[in-house]
Amino acid sequence: MAVLEHRGPPDQLLHSVQRFIAWRKSCSVSPVRESQTYGVAWDDPATTEPEAFRFDICGSTLVDVPANEFGVIEKRIPGGRCAVVRHLGSTDALGKTLYPLYRDWLPASGEELRDFPRFFQYIKRMPEVSEHEQVTDVYLPLR
Repeated sequence: MAVLEHRGPPDQLLHSVQRFIAWRKSCSVSPVRESQTYGVAWDDPATTEPEAFRFDICGSTLVDVPANEFGVIEKRIPGGRCAVVRHLGSTDALGKTLYPLYRDWLPASGEELRDFPRFFQYIKRMPEVSEHEQVTDVYLPLR
């Protein structure tokens, strides 16, 4: 994965996303039309101090990520079992899909979380679709 690490207030995440988009446009390492786009949520914005919030903006790639002025580096999302649920609509409302996984499904499932945070795959995003038509798959890594 090509990754831009956002560190800081969640309300500044869009600035990091714009920086990642600019990087994608500047090279052919992770073209948006041929690559998958992910987000790794290291922290919960509802429970993390804004300055400590961490979120990785990711694009799949089959080649090494060269050094660049944007700060994009290479990381991996580890393979393994995951619970997956599809979220339809604005990514601002992801909590409506995510929190029931933790609150309801996980305790009733008998499953245990793996030592990797939840992550998102952005299937359909603005501006290609309107906000209410966005599609995001939510992954909860399991042991």
